[in-house]
Amino acid sequence: MTDYAEEQRNELEAIESIYPDSFTVLSEVPTSFTITVTSDTGEDDEMVEVTLKFTYVEKYPDEVPLWEIFAQENLEDADAQEVLNLLQQQAEENLGMVMIFSLVTAVQEKLNEIVDQIKKRQEEDKRQKEEAAEEAEKVQFQGTVVTIENFLAWKAEFELEMSELKSKRQKEEEQGGKGKLTGKQLFETDHNLDTSDIQFLEEVGNNVEVDESLFQDIDDLDLDEDDPDFDPLALGSDED
Repeated sequence: MTDYAEEQRNELEAIESIYPDSFTVLSEVPTSFTITVTSDTGEDDEMVEVTLKFTYVEKYPDEVPLWEIFAQENLEDADAQEVLNLLQQQAEENLGMVMIFSLVTAVQEKLNEIVDQIKKRQEEDKRQKEEAAEEAEKVQFQGTVVTIENFLAWKAEFELEMSELKSKRQKEEEQGGKGKLTGKQLFETDHNLDTSDIQFLEEVGNNVEVDESLFQDIDDLDLDEDDPDFDPLALGSDED
């Protein structure tokens, strides 16, 4: 007959000696304890950690123990579920044998895999961001690729804008020209303009004043109009 209590005590002593810094007894009846499992540190100090809680059942190891994730650090929910699934698989494979060390070792390896996956995800995110930045830069320098569809759309919009601008200018010109008559229209509407210049000449013609002193010495001038070299403009320069 199997002495389950004896097997459980022996395993508990072995576990405590293997994991002295991460093993903690929570209760003796039923026997319950925790073991903290930490992954190896990644290249950029990435790490994950999980604290597993185990509880012996009466007929352990012929029956699987109870387990749960007691605490976790940097472990996503999906990864935590993978850890629980792994514990179930390992427990079934080791049924009939003390298995806590095997379960913890399997979880340790799984956490190391998760760290590698985290690094790969980070590298993939970085690569995608760099590619997105490169594509954005290409679009900035290349501009929009011209297709028949977007060219026709641009052309229709441009023609509409030009038509609206032309209508606006015509309207402004019409509004600015209201009440302003052309020269022909002025003469047609005001007949006094027909004789205005003649009346002006008649009014000032008899009142023109002449300064006769300007002509007093004209007889003293020796004008030789028959001289082919005669230059009236040279008279003033000789006096100078």
